[in-house]
Amino acid sequence: MQSVKLLADTGGEPVLPGTAVLRMETTARRTGTFDGAWWPRTRDLKSQLSALLTALTARLGPIARVGLDASDWDGAPGHLFVDGHMVRIDWSAVGDHTMIVTRGDQDHFLFLVIPPGAGIGPAHDAMVMAVQDDNDVSAERILAATGITGAGPSDVPQSSPGRAGPT
Repeated sequence: MQSVKLLADTGGEPVLPGTAVLRMETTARRTGTFDGAWWPRTRDLKSQLSALLTALTARLGPIARVGLDASDWDGAPGHLFVDGHMVRIDWSAVGDHTMIVTRGDQDHFLFLVIPPGAGIGPAHDAMVMAVQDDNDVSAERILAATGITGAGPSDVPQSSPGRAGPT
């Protein structure tokens, strides 16, 4: 059986404009809604996803499939070849800004997908919020809480970055 390497938490590294950013740590105790967050630089799936899957494959082993939200991307290929390995792409129309990466038969990782046009500060805040231990906030609420998308006051969780809690 192939050994699994851990992906380091890159939260302390600078977030550069227009780059794909990944925050993820694989552990035996996986709590919270998201295993990671990704900030692609454009809506062109082939140019963005290939590099991410190459990095994940180097750490996790072969990726079998990826589930994406069709509204986040231009084009909808059924598969991509990454380092000579075919990765199946499944599409949904739920509009939830998430990505599911499947390694093997049952090992799934859920990622928040930050829209490419997000600012550096809000994107970083959303990534930090997504990977907090025991986070149970949806992608929609994280993006609203960090100002990436609009929301009414009832949609923003009380513990979101930049928002004071109840007084």
